[in-house]
Amino acid sequence: MLTYFFMKEEIKAYNNILELIGNTPLIRVNKVTEGLKGNYYAKVEAFNPGHSTKDRIALYIIEEAERRGVLKPGDTIIETTSGNTGFSIAMVSIIKGYDCVLAVSSKSSRDKIDMLRAMGAKVYVCPANVSADDPRSYYSVAKRLHEEMKGSVYINQYFNDLNMDAHYKTTGPEIWEQTGGQITHLIACSGTGGTISGAARYLKEQNPNIRILGVDAFGSVLKKYHETKEFDSEEIYPYRIEGLGKNLIPTATDFDVIDKFIKVSDEDSAHAARYIAKTEGLFVGYTSGATLQAARQYDEAGEFDENSNIVMIFPDHGSRYMSKVYSDEWMNEQGFFDSVNLEEAQKIEFIK
Repeated sequence: MLTYFFMKEEIKAYNNILELIGNTPLIRVNKVTEGLKGNYYAKVEAFNPGHSTKDRIALYIIEEAERRGVLKPGDTIIETTSGNTGFSIAMVSIIKGYDCVLAVSSKSSRDKIDMLRAMGAKVYVCPANVSADDPRSYYSVAKRLHEEMKGSVYINQYFNDLNMDAHYKTTGPEIWEQTGGQITHLIACSGTGGTISGAARYLKEQNPNIRILGVDAFGSVLKKYHETKEFDSEEIYPYRIEGLGKNLIPTATDFDVIDKFIKVSDEDSAHAARYIAKTEGLFVGYTSGATLQAARQYDEAGEFDENSNIVMIFPDHGSRYMSKVYSDEWMNEQGFFDSVNLEEAQKIEFIK
């Protein structure tokens, strides 16, 4: 008599959503870079579970705070955010059991604010066009809430070195491995500066000849500060791109590892984001459009040759911008459409 023994196969499942953070794909882009010198690759951070690169810093900073005993069960996490970091912190807080309070710029899209509330965060919307030290600014509001709330921890991404460390330990090594060390240029937006600085530190250690190219916004102080080490308040004026540029100098930015900055406009960046979606099938956010626009301008300035391998970091997902960049009405209100591309954009036909 034969006896059969059946081995149960192991269930292949992640323990929770946080295990999906990082290891985002590098995707060659083709149509959006036609006519430009070099080979272009997008590090698509929308593949993180929270749909942005900010998942990396949210998990890393919170787990470091836990390890150091700063963050304990029952505590509240507070942060200043343009939306993406807040979403990532809210997501991590849900899994780890913390309350989440966020001070958000009024420049953030309604989509982002609604997403934060949907993730259980308490949201304070603060005016965008005020100075950083104004008591109404999202920086000041977050600090005040931290002082008032017992058992709270303020992430403070703009002035937290762990922001850079997260990308030094994850984003930089991933790019180096994915390109087989053949990367020649990295293009990344700079807001807090953690992404570009952390990745750059790692990549420069592997090959100091890699060029690190920053992206700044008109209305921001970062490019001039990088070039002169002087803070010029005359550079500051309102602009529309979220998560790019600053009206202060974040210590989470290591300006020494960045070779050059270029400024991009709101309008060019918005059209570039829509162009990526329509030609590459990558539904990416406003700052991804800014990154592509910067690549075009760097190419025009003679930065690349035919052998250049350029990695562009696309930071987040287009779903965060449905009421802005991907809204024809919003684009028209901003004066970003002329009669030609407005007609091209409106391809909806209603059957009566």
